[in-house]
Amino acid sequence: MESSKVPNSLGNRYELQQPLGTGGMAVVYLARDRMLERLVAVKILKQDFSKDDAFRERFRLEARSAANLSHPNIVTVHDFGMDGDNFYFVMEHMPGKDLKTIIRERGRFPVKEAMSLIIQAAEGLGYAHRAGLVHCDVKPQNFLVTHDQQLKVTDFGIARALSTIHPEEKSDVVWGTPQYFSPEQAAGLAPSPASDVYSLGVILYEMLTGRLPFIADDPEELARLHREAEPVPPRQINPKIPERLEKVILKVLSKEPSARYRTADQFARILKTVNLEIADQATIPPHPVVQQAAPAVSYIPPRIDLNHAAATSSAPIEIPQGEPLEEVRQIDWITILLGLGAALAVGGLIPFGLYVWLTLSAQ
Repeated sequence: MESSKVPNSLGNRYELQQPLGTGGMAVVYLARDRMLERLVAVKILKQDFSKDDAFRERFRLEARSAANLSHPNIVTVHDFGMDGDNFYFVMEHMPGKDLKTIIRERGRFPVKEAMSLIIQAAEGLGYAHRAGLVHCDVKPQNFLVTHDQQLKVTDFGIARALSTIHPEEKSDVVWGTPQYFSPEQAAGLAPSPASDVYSLGVILYEMLTGRLPFIADDPEELARLHREAEPVPPRQINPKIPERLEKVILKVLSKEPSARYRTADQFARILKTVNLEIADQATIPPHPVVQQAAPAVSYIPPRIDLNHAAATSSAPIEIPQGEPLEEVRQIDWITILLGLGAALAVGGLIPFGLYVWLTLSAQ
């Protein structure tokens, strides 16, 4: 859209400030809501499409679909309107970056951080699935991440209501982004919640390995790879990925929708379980120490010769200091006194015995 055709404000309420991004159908601007005095994001349908009834209707359906979703991991839609030839809707402003930009900047993510973000995305998409919507264009460009690592899903531009999807339908027009769409989308078949799950698996694979599972310059070749090729197991690229997590990723990248987790809610629950397993394994020492009871040993104290200050054992003797030494001396005095008492007792018996003997002899 040419900037000259974009007014300074929309609906006499939203003051446009700067573009935030552009997509195939629309441009997103940062704007100020004059009525509520807050920053918002305004998505404006490109002029090339605004005169096309089909595109206007799709744009309106996107706004309505997103407005009916209220979840912490989905961008909230506040308003929808038309100002002259400009069709627009107003969303909450999410300060931060889209996930694709972050992937380009950082490359591989730590396992814990990647799982945290994908779990948030899966919970947001799972809510949409329960509300009867399939996103159909799940890609990191449509995940907004704040500085405190909160993720929100946006851009339900080609979302489909489950009630309108016939399992046997087939289309010559393929909607979605080739790097991330599912095998059934690549074949022009009906999408399902499991299609969004496949796309989540592609994103998680990319975050953990630093590369996409399928790479080709030609969109048709990419579509063929999604339909027919098997991805390289992610642990071959990044050995730090836990084996249990690799199995989950390969499962959601299955060619058949029935072989994956059926909804994003189910995928989120599985990832949470794997996350707990990884945390538990991290707290277990690699070589646990087995404590064994020491055998009972009879202790025989060494005989101490105080005159030579040596013991029969070869260990050096340490004379205790302070109170322990006083206790040793106290015990020695008691022993001496008891010995003297015994000697006196025995000595007293000798005169008594002589007296008895002399008395008997006199008789």
